[in-house]
Amino acid sequence: MKDKKLKSNAVTSGNKAAPARSLFRALGLTEEEMQRPLIGVVSSFNEIIPGHMNLDKITDAVKAGVRMAGGTPIEVPAIAVCDGIAMGHTGMKYSLVTRDLIADSTEALAIAHAFDGLVMIPNCDKNVPGLLMAAARVNIPTIVISGGPMLAGHVEGRKTSLSTMFEAVGAYEAGNMDEETFRDYECGTCPTCGSCSGMYTANSMNCLTEVLGMGLRGNGTVPAVYSERLRLAKLAGMQIMELVEKDIKPRDIMTEDAFINALTMDMALGCSTNSMLHLPAIAHECGVELNTEVANEISAKTPNLCHLAPAGRTYMEDLNEAGGIYAVMKEIDKLGLLNTDLMTVTGKTIAENIKDAKNLDTEIIRPVENPFSETGGIAVLRGSLAPNTAVVKQSAVAPSMMDFTGPAKVFDSEEEAQAAIDNGEIVSGDVVVIRYVGPKGGPGMPEMLNPTSAIMGRGLGEEVALITDGRFSGATRGACVGHVCPEAAAGGPIGLVENGDKIHIDIPNHKIDLLVDEDVLEERRKNKKEKAPNIDHGYLKRYAKLVSDSSRGAVLE
Repeated sequence: MKDKKLKSNAVTSGNKAAPARSLFRALGLTEEEMQRPLIGVVSSFNEIIPGHMNLDKITDAVKAGVRMAGGTPIEVPAIAVCDGIAMGHTGMKYSLVTRDLIADSTEALAIAHAFDGLVMIPNCDKNVPGLLMAAARVNIPTIVISGGPMLAGHVEGRKTSLSTMFEAVGAYEAGNMDEETFRDYECGTCPTCGSCSGMYTANSMNCLTEVLGMGLRGNGTVPAVYSERLRLAKLAGMQIMELVEKDIKPRDIMTEDAFINALTMDMALGCSTNSMLHLPAIAHECGVELNTEVANEISAKTPNLCHLAPAGRTYMEDLNEAGGIYAVMKEIDKLGLLNTDLMTVTGKTIAENIKDAKNLDTEIIRPVENPFSETGGIAVLRGSLAPNTAVVKQSAVAPSMMDFTGPAKVFDSEEEAQAAIDNGEIVSGDVVVIRYVGPKGGPGMPEMLNPTSAIMGRGLGEEVALITDGRFSGATRGACVGHVCPEAAAGGPIGLVENGDKIHIDIPNHKIDLLVDEDVLEERRKNKKEKAPNIDHGYLKRYAKLVSDSSRGAVLE
């Protein structure tokens, strides 16, 4: 007989559930299957994203695991957008906004059909946090199993990843790369299915899912093409049944301490700046208000142990071979910086999970005694240009750019900035400012990977800074400061910057200032004309009206 506490009793038990049971029979379910816990298997499979093209196989493996452990798996969909394909055109405005579509639709599917548990199968940038947000809202036993990272490409005798492809465009456009080599990059950079092979946003969030306790060991690092990934998926399908039996729910796991652990490991791993949007948003759904400014306090005591692409020339496959996320956690735990008493989807605590982890390559995972830097990978800046906050991936900034002052060259769109870079108008010493691309102004806070890659490709990465109220891809490197808040569309000072204004970026001291007298800014404020929205129809119009600022995770209110 079925456990009386199961949510699915509402649709499978008693006379009043007979209409629902008749529909389950139409699906081909047997009486025995209806008497077992119903597990929603939320698959993000599609044929447009390389990171998702293998998720049908992952899904089948999960369903096999659920059945082996005595449950009834029912596959349901989740959407996803490929940031790499959406990059550089209007499509990028529709990337971040899908995080909330994913969370909303998954919440609706799970509750409407009275599932007893959920297995989330994401892989790329927005659908990892979107599904975690849904898990927190629905708050029934849930486990996450990603599709796994892509293997690195091989071009000219060295490993490559998507960031090198984007930078190759800039090099080719500047005449620094011949056509044959450019073609080699295009054909050799992305060799397999999986989430792009560096510590970009998708891999950052999949790794942090392990840290949060919502994924099994290897969720973030086992390559997509390894058979080990299928075995891991089967284990996830089996493990959800233990979570249902013990009634271990997402909010039991994703506590405030778990998010502090995630921020700590974010610093150690050198994750994407997008984690500063997604962690607060997931925390918000858990009833935890995560102030991103605590990141500086955490960074000050957390060494950066990994330099994966784009910060360095190692890749997710290398991190996996070196021992994976648990090995990095065990290194950081030597300093007592993690709360290891927390419960995870393994049914064990973090301390139990990482007990036997080993660092197998001290060049990939530096020991805490020999870190890449004494401080973490991300810094939160404040100052007259960003009175609330701004974010920079300091582990990917050249030492010469850590304290930098230069004249502004201002653009009200990514397209204008890109054209100026392509035309050679950006020169050594400039500070490129791209505004009206924030959560409201974009709308949708598009990523600025094309401009940053073009700057790198032209050899200006150690001579030019870029500041925006938009955001950056995890593939971005260099002195790139994003998430400037308040954004221009919300009346922030970034909207008052004019060409030639001096801007000072001081990453070690967490400062970013517009070096213009306040009385001059006040006069500009009085004479400023309101800018018309970039898109004023459809979903983006509604999104722009509801979205909060980036310092709060760009959550909808």
